[in-house]
Amino acid sequence: MSTPYQTDDAAGPACASGSAGTAGPITTPGPAIDPRTGTEITATHPHGGDDAAQPTMPSDVSLHDASPRLTPFWRSLVIVLTVVGVLLTMNQVFFWNVGGVTIPTNSFLYLLIAVFVPIVFIVTPIRKHGAAARQRRGVPWYDVLLLLAVVGTSAYFAVHGIEIQEYGWQYMAPTLATVLSFVFWALILETLRRAAGLVVLVIAFLFSVYPLFAGIIPLSFLQGISYDLPTLAQVHTMGVDSVLGLPLQTAGTILVGFLLFGVVLQHTGGADFFHELSMAVFGRYRGGSAKVAVASSAAMGMMSGSAVSNVLTTGPMTIPAMKRSGFSARVAGAVEATASSGGSITPPIMGTAAFLMVSFVGVPYTSILVAATIPAILYYLGIFLQIDGYAAQRGLRGTPKNLLPRARHALAMGWPYLGALAVLTALLFTTDSEARVPYWVVAILLLIALVKPSVTFGPRQWVDMGVDVGKTLAQIVGIIAGVGLILGGLTATGVALSLSRDLVALVGDNVVLILIAGAVVCFILGMGLTISAAYVFLAIVMVPAVTALGVDPIAAHLFVIYWASVSYITPPVGLAAFAAAGISKASPMATCFSAMKLGAVKYVVPFGFALNPALVAQGEPLHIVLAFLSSLVAVYAIAAAMGGWLTFVERQLPLYLRVVLAVGGFMMFLPGAPVTLIGLALVVAAAVVARLSRPRAVVDPETGQITRVPEGAKVPDAARGAHDTGGATAGAHAPHENTKENAS
Repeated sequence: MSTPYQTDDAAGPACASGSAGTAGPITTPGPAIDPRTGTEITATHPHGGDDAAQPTMPSDVSLHDASPRLTPFWRSLVIVLTVVGVLLTMNQVFFWNVGGVTIPTNSFLYLLIAVFVPIVFIVTPIRKHGAAARQRRGVPWYDVLLLLAVVGTSAYFAVHGIEIQEYGWQYMAPTLATVLSFVFWALILETLRRAAGLVVLVIAFLFSVYPLFAGIIPLSFLQGISYDLPTLAQVHTMGVDSVLGLPLQTAGTILVGFLLFGVVLQHTGGADFFHELSMAVFGRYRGGSAKVAVASSAAMGMMSGSAVSNVLTTGPMTIPAMKRSGFSARVAGAVEATASSGGSITPPIMGTAAFLMVSFVGVPYTSILVAATIPAILYYLGIFLQIDGYAAQRGLRGTPKNLLPRARHALAMGWPYLGALAVLTALLFTTDSEARVPYWVVAILLLIALVKPSVTFGPRQWVDMGVDVGKTLAQIVGIIAGVGLILGGLTATGVALSLSRDLVALVGDNVVLILIAGAVVCFILGMGLTISAAYVFLAIVMVPAVTALGVDPIAAHLFVIYWASVSYITPPVGLAAFAAAGISKASPMATCFSAMKLGAVKYVVPFGFALNPALVAQGEPLHIVLAFLSSLVAVYAIAAAMGGWLTFVERQLPLYLRVVLAVGGFMMFLPGAPVTLIGLALVVAAAVVARLSRPRAVVDPETGQITRVPEGAKVPDAARGAHDTGGATAGAHAPHENTKENAS
């Protein structure tokens, strides 16, 4: 199974599927499609209702890691290291102080590296491609040496944690500690390469050696304090602002528990439940297969926070279903990629960067959770509305209600998972230590899995879950430790503060200009770095400049996360879109552009909440409610402008109305009552004009062919030729409408 936070796979596994299901010149609404398999439904269940056969996700065997490296011995070692690492973290979080021993913070972080980083060398080969990497059984000798070196060096520093703090070893250390500092530095870089890829390694390496040349760089804004090589190695290894900096401290105190919760929720049946509930709620509406894909991918993203991992996990099931229900291969891949890329912004379990915000902003995680809720709702609402418009313009129907799982049945079978999320959220707001909350909820989930008859949770499931937890935690600890080198290089030289001042001076105190510049930088860094790496860099360099101009701190940090994550669906990289295209067998670039269109809200909302902090729940309750309501209308307008269909009004829009809606929608995101009211007036006026205009035949925007002819509708001249000639036969059967289809 692809683990959460996978960052370097550009394409997913090819998945056998049927044709794209493109429509002819004039088509009737498509056949009812079973969203489980993407096959046409030809018969109803003899009993229907609650007794109908309930769909299920693939069995747990799909979660089993068949890597040839993980022989029984190495699999067992991964599980042992994982258990030790989780218990070590719980010892710190719950202040157990086993044996009466209090572990200093720096010693704890070294031990965290000692138990989790070796897993990276166990599960990830030195080369990820090639026949040798795929066929080699067990872990080769050189990887064994590397993992032993990690354990040895980390243990040495952990044992001397108090001496490091009291005697300032980061500037003046014994010879052995200095030598091991170089070894540790190199091992962290290699861990980063395997966990995050070559691009991230190169960037981290350049920033880590930057202090060697900071005093002689000719560019004034990059000049800083210089270090000699031995001192720099000591600073990176034993200082509190590099490998052991805020990112790793956050990982050790908060992130481990929440990642553990996400993986356990998936393995104990949560993924099955959320998919079934999505089918029950959305499957019967037009474009239901895509709406199910969005809802289930959002739930998976909430558990893992990884765009590419979500695509590779849910895509092989959702993309073929969408294609067979009438969505083109390109759009099916774009829907999955866009929905999955929202994982890092979806509460209550967001991506790694959201947890790093806790340390950088200095607020509880609950504050970030609340702040991210409205933008996440707006993002997925925009996707749903565009999918609804796509289906409406092509006459795509959903699955008959009696052939879908009933919401009542899904909730009856899966209420413990919703209950677990509710308990998690409630405890976050009511307890003093949010770091302890996920461990309590994990205990509840494991108890549910053991006693719930419908959940198979035997020895194999325990093993699979243990390995998956280990891989997930190892990868994120390895990435964060490596990213700390970037933080260390910028902090040691003092350049971080000067860059912020120079950036403010460059834009001349113009908030909009600095936001635009920040968006471009976030996007560029997001193409080569993980979101967490890009966030750490920009939280040091750009965010102070943005907040200096009056932008709310939480809004500024979320702005960075949003714009760093858009690279997953934006050319030229678009990792999530490329992975989805590999499954849908569509053009990767075409999939990227369709994903950009579906995810248009993600490009606009960050500017909205940066300029209007009420959208991230910062302000008076009345202002927050009004901002939320106006933003719902704004997203409705922007989605209509992008897709060309006005849901609820049920009209296909001409170009001039789409422009009016786009302008009005954007204005409604901006602060200030006059601007918001003008934007609302434009949206209402466009909707009224569209509703009062004479109905026209609905034309597929891609093919230019008529898909539906409402009663009394006028056939546009551009489509008349196809209606009268090549499409004459089909045209005779073009459906006339007297009623509206189910809308989103």
